[in-house]
Amino acid sequence: MGLLSTIFGILCGFLNSIFSLFAFGIGTSIGLVIGYYAFINALPADVEDVKVCPLVEDDLETLQRLIPEIPLWVKNPDFDRVDWLNKFIENMWPYLDRAICATTKNIAKPIINEQTPQYKIQSVEFETFTLGTIPPTFQGMKVYTTDDKELIMEPSIKWAGNPNIIIAVTAYGLKATIQVLDLQVFGIPRITLKPLVGIFPCFANIFVSLMNKPHVDFGLKLLGVDLMAIPGLYRFVQELIKDQVANMYLWPQALEVQIMDPEQALKRPLGILDVTVVRAVKLQRKDLLGKSDPYVKLNLREEKVAFKKTTVKRSNLNPEWNEEFSFVIKDPATQVLELRVYDWDQVGTHEEMGLNVVPLKDLTPDEPKVLTLVLLKTLNPNDPQNDKPRGQLEDEMLDDIDDSGMMEKAPEGTPAGGGLLVIIVHEAQDLEGKYHTNPHVRLLFKGEERKTKRIKKNRDPRWDEEFQFRLEERPANDRLHVEVYSTSSRIGLLHSKESLGHVSINLVDVVHNRRVNEKYQLVDSRNGRVQIELQWRT
Repeated sequence: MGLLSTIFGILCGFLNSIFSLFAFGIGTSIGLVIGYYAFINALPADVEDVKVCPLVEDDLETLQRLIPEIPLWVKNPDFDRVDWLNKFIENMWPYLDRAICATTKNIAKPIINEQTPQYKIQSVEFETFTLGTIPPTFQGMKVYTTDDKELIMEPSIKWAGNPNIIIAVTAYGLKATIQVLDLQVFGIPRITLKPLVGIFPCFANIFVSLMNKPHVDFGLKLLGVDLMAIPGLYRFVQELIKDQVANMYLWPQALEVQIMDPEQALKRPLGILDVTVVRAVKLQRKDLLGKSDPYVKLNLREEKVAFKKTTVKRSNLNPEWNEEFSFVIKDPATQVLELRVYDWDQVGTHEEMGLNVVPLKDLTPDEPKVLTLVLLKTLNPNDPQNDKPRGQLEDEMLDDIDDSGMMEKAPEGTPAGGGLLVIIVHEAQDLEGKYHTNPHVRLLFKGEERKTKRIKKNRDPRWDEEFQFRLEERPANDRLHVEVYSTSSRIGLLHSKESLGHVSINLVDVVHNRRVNEKYQLVDSRNGRVQIELQWRT
């Protein structure tokens, strides 16, 4: 009885499986047939060609969606198209990526090392630092023209990059990794290069400001967990960054990056310093198995130029060089020539044997001078190490400086913050008048007018007349207007007065250089020039 029940159960299960497969096949087939006919019948019977319709003023929603994506050079005629710059950055991006990352690391490491001890952090290391393969793009650039010596640019920058920055932080023996990725930065900074100078790279400072709050978006992972997925944290971090950046760099506040000292950059060369390193005597022995291999390094202190050096004299404590060097002098009152004697070593750093300095103000222009300098350990006069003999260095120097270095001082009673502006009108050349050429020069400065004498019938007149203006402050932002006039010598002539040309001179150069003597091309004159000497006496 039990056996029959078992056989009957197996048979029922088998039949149930057969019927289930049969029902599945029938149902699937019927479903496919019904679905096919439903799809065919759902297609429109009359399909028209796609039409491209122009935007109309009523379609405000579409316009609002498209406007942010349109480049600024399309919407605003003040912005110029800079596809050439985008192409340049695209080709240079692999190299710019490495250079920017390396520079950022070098700048960040000292700052991080200074801040980490107060937070009990053992180390902060960059495990991975790359800006990715997608370069930023410029949607347009606006350039401003001003009367000052500056260049102002406003580029529209969009960067949706794929950087990968992984920072490993170790604290209390535990290590955590922070990853920054999927960075987006949109903004319009104002970049000002000023003052413009005649020395490469042709500007002294870079000022960067933001004209509005930038759009900043990025992904941030801590130990592989996306922190930006936490509700409310994404918007909080984004707004915090916008506010902090805006507080520091929103115009008129700016990030200033100094490229060179503007005071030194604006100074023009006044002369040449010729130095002959003759010999050294009684130098110290530095090598264990020999004497010393001395050479001399020379440079003008506080000048960002490469130093100059003599040849190396092998195994010699009383070397003779007789080698000549030349330096450009800009400010003999403050510049100092530094000389250092080194012992050359094939392995390792070269050991300094002694040094000394020569202030250029101690030299007389155009008079050769022979100096014997005692080598010192340091420039501190109270350093007891300087009592130890280190040898002597003999040099010959010739200071060939322009006579501006001998310029007289301002008279007594001149304001402390101001000075005396001296204008010397020397001569003019190739003056041409349509009706007559009887030239004289008219100077206009701060509402005051001064005139030279008139010279009759002369296209190349010479005046050599001096005019003085006593000022309460430096005229660094002022201009001098110079105009050459011709007046008729006949009474009642129709053209009794005629302009032969004019020029406007910015006085910032004379303030920094103390003296400027140049020939200026006259505006509205074919070949006319006028020689004006400017002096700023304090």
